[in-house]
Amino acid sequence: MMRTRPSAGGVQRATAGPSTPLALTMGDPAGIGLDITLAAWAARQRQRLPSFVLYADPEAVLARSRQLGLTIELLVLNGNEDWSGRVVDARLPVFPVSLAAPVKPGRADPANAAAVIAAIEQAVTATVAGRAAAVVTNPISKATLYASGFPHPGHTEFLGELAAQHFPGDRWTPVMMLASEELRVVPLTVHIPLARVPSQITSERILDVCRVTARDLAQRFALPRARIAVAGLNPHAGEGGSLGREELDIIAPAIARLRDEGLDVSGPHSADTLFHAAARQRYDVAVCMYHDQALIPIKTLAFDTGVNVTLGLPFVRTSPDHGTAFDIAGTGRASPTSLVAALRFAARMASVPSASPA
Repeated sequence: MMRTRPSAGGVQRATAGPSTPLALTMGDPAGIGLDITLAAWAARQRQRLPSFVLYADPEAVLARSRQLGLTIELLVLNGNEDWSGRVVDARLPVFPVSLAAPVKPGRADPANAAAVIAAIEQAVTATVAGRAAAVVTNPISKATLYASGFPHPGHTEFLGELAAQHFPGDRWTPVMMLASEELRVVPLTVHIPLARVPSQITSERILDVCRVTARDLAQRFALPRARIAVAGLNPHAGEGGSLGREELDIIAPAIARLRDEGLDVSGPHSADTLFHAAARQRYDVAVCMYHDQALIPIKTLAFDTGVNVTLGLPFVRTSPDHGTAFDIAGTGRASPTSLVAALRFAARMASVPSASPA
């Protein structure tokens, strides 16, 4: 059953009913996305996973299942009908997205980039329409998409553009958050060269990211006044200006303004003392200045269970916190643990019921 609610700009936005499945994209079909999807599906009832629809080429799914020695029957969906109540059975539900070229595990093909992109677009459309409860994305190969002309740095920025297309009256600021039971981190800058990071750190960006983070942690994570710890850029958070002035001139003024707005924001903190066990008890999320400052600690603490969550969107999106792993695609060695965590995370955020145990 579908419901609607007004968006910030007054647009009527469809919301999913309690039996609505998640929309899972195939990612790069030459990577491990199909492997971990099939492994998760095979264990869905034992692990009490939420229901989902896979956006993928059915023939590629069947070929990979044979390669992995799995016997899986597909339920190929057609049209834009309401799928609620139809996708929890013995067949893996697939919404067909045709590939242009045959798939060879481990060998990415730019010819299939358009289908990878189309799967994301169609999953978002279904979620916005209420046919799916949330979007879960399998890993993509950014280099392969770039070779086909894809203009976005990654999933996060592309999803922000799709949100703007569906709700042009609203302003969307997509924010990447990596989350696990041990730690949540938000990188202020993401997929840019390290040499460009200082020029991309502005007080305005810090304000936007912290506001979105605080709002979504309140709305989707039941943290009405989340404690946000902001890391410095330089060693020892600049050491009073002797190791760099970004903390004094950019970061600290933004933190002061956020506090004036009533947000619980602290810092700038020295990043080398921000992630040990005692320090993590003092905040709910750490906002870091660049990609590795955020991802190294969470991948050290929760490599297999970390989840990529995009905040600041009009729909829920999660993803495994790992890449395509072309070197093990099709071998059966890929672990579905992070995908399982991403599915569960999305289900909790979107209130999707889990499958019954066998």
